[in-house]
Amino acid sequence: MTQIPHSALISALLFFGISTPSAQANEDLFGSGKILATPGVVQVEGAGGAGLSTWAMISGYGTNRQVGASAHHTYVTLDDFTLNATGVTVGLFDRVELSFTKQWFDTGDAGARLGLGQGFNFNQDIVGAKVRLFGDAVYAQDSWMPQVSVGMQYKHASEGAIVRAVGADDDDDFDYYLAASKILLDKSLVLSGTARLTRANQFGLLGFGGPNGGNHSVQFEGSAVYLLSRAFALGFDYRTKPDNLAFAEEDDAMAAYVAWLPGKHVTLTAAAVDLGDIALQGRQQGLYLSLQVGF
Repeated sequence: MTQIPHSALISALLFFGISTPSAQANEDLFGSGKILATPGVVQVEGAGGAGLSTWAMISGYGTNRQVGASAHHTYVTLDDFTLNATGVTVGLFDRVELSFTKQWFDTGDAGARLGLGQGFNFNQDIVGAKVRLFGDAVYAQDSWMPQVSVGMQYKHASEGAIVRAVGADDDDDFDYYLAASKILLDKSLVLSGTARLTRANQFGLLGFGGPNGGNHSVQFEGSAVYLLSRAFALGFDYRTKPDNLAFAEEDDAMAAYVAWLPGKHVTLTAAAVDLGDIALQGRQQGLYLSLQVGF
């Protein structure tokens, strides 16, 4: 394997949020010891990860001796729908992540076609928690063990009567997931895979469960990111979804994105997204924009 120069290794460790001994000596409790946007981005449901997928890394700028936090807003415009999501995420000592996100799903002209009214909105509140179990995100010569985390998200859809009318069993439920992530420094590559146990229809916006499936099923989230430089990264996400509702088939989702890291506390992500068919309105493709500000 190619030997990595010491200076390059230190820079990479700082990029990914692993503190050196000299950095740890001057850390404050409420600080940002992870240099240069180390949490990456916050995914659409509020957890640390990529645009659609959840990673094992703990969000926030705090090291294992610090508390860090970030706020984010995500805007997704599709062929017939618009999604906005705003939330906050807190990382505690690089061990525990807590998050809250609120989503607004605007049906636009499709709302009238669906009999809901022009510009009808589905809202959803998501409360999340993630715990790092074991492993090291950064590849070492003596260990391929990835960082592994377990998490949950409580989701509550606003329109209980409507989601039940379209066939959903419930308007609230829990998702559970197990995520494994690895950073290959010598290849400038981040790989991550997540198994999610869920009953969510369209991420939960259309309720949970239905005539085609009332129980939790295991779904997959995969992510690959290539680091072009300290300021830019290219990535791809793929996410499977359950198909519980009888009135409309639900497809998998995917996104190809570029993340720009202009400074220590700001990350801007732009992506082309394909969420598949939604509510009989045809394939929904569009643009994803997300701004994350770290504290």
